[in-house]
Amino acid sequence: MHPMLNIAIKAARRAGTIINRASLDLERLNVAKKGPRDYVTEVDQASETAIVETLQAAYPDHAMLGEEFGLQGAQQAEYQWIIDPLDGTTNFIHGLPNFAISIALLQKGVPTQAVIFDPSRNELFTASRGSGAFLNDRRVRVSGRTRYHEALLGAHWAGSAGPDQGSGKFRQVAENVVGVRRMGSTVLDMAYVACGRLDGFCGVGLKPWDLAAGSLLVMEAGGLVSDFTGEQGWLDSGNVLAATPKIFTQVLGTLQGGPSQA
Repeated sequence: MHPMLNIAIKAARRAGTIINRASLDLERLNVAKKGPRDYVTEVDQASETAIVETLQAAYPDHAMLGEEFGLQGAQQAEYQWIIDPLDGTTNFIHGLPNFAISIALLQKGVPTQAVIFDPSRNELFTASRGSGAFLNDRRVRVSGRTRYHEALLGAHWAGSAGPDQGSGKFRQVAENVVGVRRMGSTVLDMAYVACGRLDGFCGVGLKPWDLAAGSLLVMEAGGLVSDFTGEQGWLDSGNVLAATPKIFTQVLGTLQGGPSQA
């Protein structure tokens, strides 16, 4: 295992301990709103602090970009860690056990290491560029699903997202697949595509910390990732499609206005 991946796993497990401990007494949480339907707790902040401290102790020259505290270090640093300390905060504060920690390492802007840790299920998803994707040390692959109408997709779009942001295009997609799930944690949705629990995922208006680790997992598991134009601009646009290859082609065609396929 790559040494940088080992440090990221250590950081994720340390944060997971904080989250699991807090989940035992949710009524004591202090919850604040960052925006419409966007919440933050002291657990998010404590988790990110633990992750950053662990990474910085090992790699003091690396930059850190986290959801809660923003950029620490040089914007143009060769190595940049992208951190979501608790993806699925709304689920967490409601006691719904569908949330995860996401840590990715970008080298010159390219994801090279990825960790997604679900502390409530003790499921650890990892990937190193060129070395495959794993769930708890077992290699995983995207599903073998090929028929569009049999596909199960995950989805994320904010309540304010309009058709110009892509969410309006999801209606035709949803009408032609077996089902669409909005489970509240993008990083877990992407991990579930990587291990075959979902056949694809569509997301609108997402941030780099939502996508960096999950995208590497999907690609290392044999899937495809792009924005809605079929290009590699998803980290910048926040609009992403990730899926098994056959399903990817069909969903992308539908998002671009083409006919759905059975």
